[in-house]
Amino acid sequence: MNPSENLSTKRITSNIFKGSVGNLIEWYDWYVYSAFAIYFSSQFFPQGSSTIQLLNTAAIFAVGFLMRPLGSLIFGRYADKYGRRAALTLSITIMASGSLIIACTPSYESIGIFSPIILVLARLLQGLSLGGEYGTSATYLSEMASSGRRGFYSSFQYVTLVGGQMTALGVQIILQNTLSESDMLAFGWRIPFVIGAIGALSVLWLRRTMDESEQFTKTKEKSKHPKEAGTLKQLMKHPKAVLTVVGLTLGGTVAFYTYTTYLQKFMINTTGLEKDVVSIINFVALLVFMILQPLAGALSDKIGRRPLLMFFGIAGTILTVPLFFLLQKTNSPIIAFLLMMGGLIMVTGYTSINAIVKAELFPTEIRALGVGFPYGVTVAIFGGTAEFIALGLKNVGVESLFFFYVAGCIAISFLVYWRMGESSKNSYIEKE
Repeated sequence: MNPSENLSTKRITSNIFKGSVGNLIEWYDWYVYSAFAIYFSSQFFPQGSSTIQLLNTAAIFAVGFLMRPLGSLIFGRYADKYGRRAALTLSITIMASGSLIIACTPSYESIGIFSPIILVLARLLQGLSLGGEYGTSATYLSEMASSGRRGFYSSFQYVTLVGGQMTALGVQIILQNTLSESDMLAFGWRIPFVIGAIGALSVLWLRRTMDESEQFTKTKEKSKHPKEAGTLKQLMKHPKAVLTVVGLTLGGTVAFYTYTTYLQKFMINTTGLEKDVVSIINFVALLVFMILQPLAGALSDKIGRRPLLMFFGIAGTILTVPLFFLLQKTNSPIIAFLLMMGGLIMVTGYTSINAIVKAELFPTEIRALGVGFPYGVTVAIFGGTAEFIALGLKNVGVESLFFFYVAGCIAISFLVYWRMGESSKNSYIEKE
């Protein structure tokens, strides 16, 4: 490797790192809510059974997702018009504000109905931020990566996404082993939100020192109609790509939130494992899952993106239902871990490459909006409601229907993977 190539590699790595650390903090702030819902649900919703309380907090989790399409629309347009770096810096600031509000919100016992109202408003703010983060981050990582290694580099979006979830679980495990159950319920659950707010503010300077994407800079300089960049009018010129993003996201987002976010509650409420045991199972499984992302991303650079998507579609459709029935019956933490790991291995076929696949479908002037907006809409409808649907079905005594729902969503996406071409061979990123 000559000096110029070495400098270029270091520059790429530096920018990928700066973008990824901010992404990790964003997702940590988002997942802390779900990880600690088992402790703070009674603080905001003191009435009813534990399932009802979790159902209420899951509903607010879903409400946060409703802001993600709006966030992806606003930030996608902003990123396509003013730059990826500017949009990523703004999103992390908004996320920090949401975490700080939740950390400081008094309980229902103190201020009554205003407590859950403030919680909803904070989650709406975080949903807006995260909606903008996904599309802009996926676009930035894909554009900054070197040709022939885009699958590898872009996979770090989910490395840091899962890293954020692992950090949330790590904080949970530490607090569980440091504080008593009563302390966790009283004030311990506020600590991770404070950590998230401080962490978000501390990475602001990293994002301010990132290089802007060269593809964005060149496209902006050459553009004859800069005002049209990032508009819905421009996006609608790519209807097939938009529908492809919706179709390939549907099964992936339902499976991802099922096997990560919801499975923690499933192991506690249905399998009957202890909270601290489930936290450890989740932490170790997610650690392995995180390591798999760049390996699968690098594999896609060699064999293509479509084979990995097909693996997820086939395995997820066939194995999801039996996997959940087995998990429902087991009382062994080891078996529970292996079953969770099996689900996460299947999901890796989607998570490791979905960012680059979507980015390859759109030209530079519409890429952030094209990646983020149809994804945000799909996640809001299906990903954000997965946990709510699962808990709702459990509450009326037909929990097993959720297993078939997840498999059905994956099957629909499989049909899209089966019909779509190989995105790396027709990549707008490579053409430009």
